Amino acid sequence: MLNHPDLVDMQNETVDLFDEPAERNYPDWPEWIVERIKKGLVKSVNTAYPNWMDCLHPDTNGPYRINLVGLGDVGGTLLTGLRLMGGDIVKSVGIYDPKPANKDRWYYETSQIYGPSGGMPFPDIEKIEEADLFDCDVFVFCASKGVPPVGDEKKDVRMVQFEGNAAILSIYAKMARKRGFKGLFAVVSDPVDLLCRKAWEVSNTDENGNMDYTGLGTDQIRGYGLGVMHARARFYSLLREETKDYEIHGRAYGPHGEGLLIANSISVYNEKLSDELTEAAKHANLKIRETGFKPFVAPALSSGALSILATLRGEWHHSTHFIGGVFMGSKNRRSLMGIEPERAALPPSLKKKLYETYDMLEDLYE
Repeated sequence: MLNHPDLVDMQNETVDLFDEPAERNYPDWPEWIVERIKKGLVKSVNTAYPNWMDCLHPDTNGPYRINLVGLGDVGGTLLTGLRLMGGDIVKSVGIYDPKPANKDRWYYETSQIYGPSGGMPFPDIEKIEEADLFDCDVFVFCASKGVPPVGDEKKDVRMVQFEGNAAILSIYAKMARKRGFKGLFAVVSDPVDLLCRKAWEVSNTDENGNMDYTGLGTDQIRGYGLGVMHARARFYSLLREETKDYEIHGRAYGPHGEGLLIANSISVYNEKLSDELTEAAKHANLKIRETGFKPFVAPALSSGALSILATLRGEWHHSTHFIGGVFMGSKNRRSLMGIEPERAALPPSLKKKLYETYDMLEDLYE
């Protein structure tokens, strides 16, 4: 989305997309173009992609049909959130799991969630087969090879899951390619940033191993892991007087794990407080594991259901999106003109760290 003239001159997509643009005049530009850009009425399209015209007619109205694969702890909880909170924007949620008993269980459980006096809309819950997964507007990937058991944590639990989850995701990325899927491909399984890139690469690779760029567009793929990191930062910020303004002025950037960046405040940035909130949010899952339980409720709802619904409503939320070859998380929203990352005046030290995170994610792809 072009919402400022400086984006027209930008040579490369980088974390500069998160920084507040410098104001300047554009004397050689027709005034009507500048005005439309500032009003968010201009879209940028990369015509080098063979299917670039698909970007010109996005569906942002709803109600949406969501199909979800993977009904484990995260998938089942996310489904519950969609049933409870998605009635205004979601028409139906199709559910699939390789284990028929899982599918039956969640079909009966969530279909029986209903208000005491009616009147409140709830999405229909439908049992579907694997072949039907891409008969929808939004595909949600919650399948997982397995989360390390409590007591068997590695340095970063999310990275332990990458290889197994990437293998499963590749099956569905190829299926999306074959079906010519044009909807939203939402990745909830960990690590979302790397899995988003995997989905893009696999879906755009032909049977001979060549990238032909006829699969999922980068604008179709979103990762949902940053929402819970923002929520965790907020939780810890409320425990200290000096960070209580985080909910209003704080920001979360980067991946759902190593490389995460929490800013205590954009307006009054304090590097020490920000680093402490970052570490607290990054290791919050281990705190829950110390209780003897796996952390999945807050991720499924904060990163999953609430953030996916906010995306469909065109509201600001935290998710991973494509920036110059890297899928990186930030506060953003969706519109007819495309993805709009929030832009704020970034303190130099925070911007430097954002570049470091960007470079780290880029290195992980190699």
